[in-house]
Amino acid sequence: MIKVAVVGYGLSAKVFHLPFIAHSVEFTLIAISSSQIGQVQSQFPDIDVYDDAVQMIQQCDADLIIITSPNHTHFSLAKLALNAGKHLLLEKPMTATCGEALELADLAVQKSLVLSVYHNRRWDGDFLTLQQLIKAGELGEIKVFNSNFDRFRPQVRDRWREQPGAGTGILYDLGSHLIDQALCLFGAPESMTANCTKLRENATTVDYFQLQLHYARLEVVLQSSPFAAAPNIRFQLQGTKGSYIKYGLDPQEDQLREGVLPSAPAFGIEPPANYGVKYLANESGESLSVTKIETIKGSYTEYYAQLEMAINSGLNAPVNAYEGAKVIKLIELAQLSHATGERVAVDFSEFD
Repeated sequence: MIKVAVVGYGLSAKVFHLPFIAHSVEFTLIAISSSQIGQVQSQFPDIDVYDDAVQMIQQCDADLIIITSPNHTHFSLAKLALNAGKHLLLEKPMTATCGEALELADLAVQKSLVLSVYHNRRWDGDFLTLQQLIKAGELGEIKVFNSNFDRFRPQVRDRWREQPGAGTGILYDLGSHLIDQALCLFGAPESMTANCTKLRENATTVDYFQLQLHYARLEVVLQSSPFAAAPNIRFQLQGTKGSYIKYGLDPQEDQLREGVLPSAPAFGIEPPANYGVKYLANESGESLSVTKIETIKGSYTEYYAQLEMAINSGLNAPVNAYEGAKVIKLIELAQLSHATGERVAVDFSEFD
């Protein structure tokens, strides 16, 4: 049994982590650190509750620390946990800088500890479906990939993610997911061009981005906008034999927010109305077949299953620390491209 302590009791902890710990036979929750002590104690009367994350990490006998606190705290708390001999799950984005991420990755290796970053969107059902389509080769050689995570949030909200600070703004928040997915599909690009800006009135952090990743024979465009009120395209693949278009977001987050348990039969299953569509044509484009593609069942539970095997059996972490660091590297390069107005080369040699 893996004993777990969680730093933070906000949306991330409540929605994306605690439900999976509660419904796993391999993990048991022993402690939470939060400023909301009364609320935590009422929900979890049988665990230790701390008002100080540093104290919890130093004093509790957890095997695994899950850090869900604001992004600027990730590095210092993660370093403390690793030096205390704890395995570590870091909520994305891993850190505010690539230098911090690499320092943590190297430290985890030195300590022979698991450090995994919670890029759970690898287990979105639509992303799993996309991977399968590419692997099957039905669309031919992929030439263009568009990935959008748009929402309708025209007003700035009073929360730390939308306030100035290290690791805040939508590029770190949602951009980290889209970058990680692109790297999973296609590996490192040769170069990138980025526009990362503020579109909303009174915005103090980036709330819109468009990143273009340039490969030898492929273009990848990643985007997030706060002004998307209409049904939104999530993915679009264009290949030499056809295309695939997918609307709507994976259902798991909404289900978790609504209290659906990860063990529920309907968890992770997308309604047919949101299935993607595959369009295939002959070389002349004269013949076109249109096919709805059933979305593979999403499975954030698989992340935790793989994490357990990494800790107990020494298998690879579901998202290792160096993968998390590469995401931060591309975020930094996107910021550089926006600041200079230039296309920037992508060099991952420091990860070799």
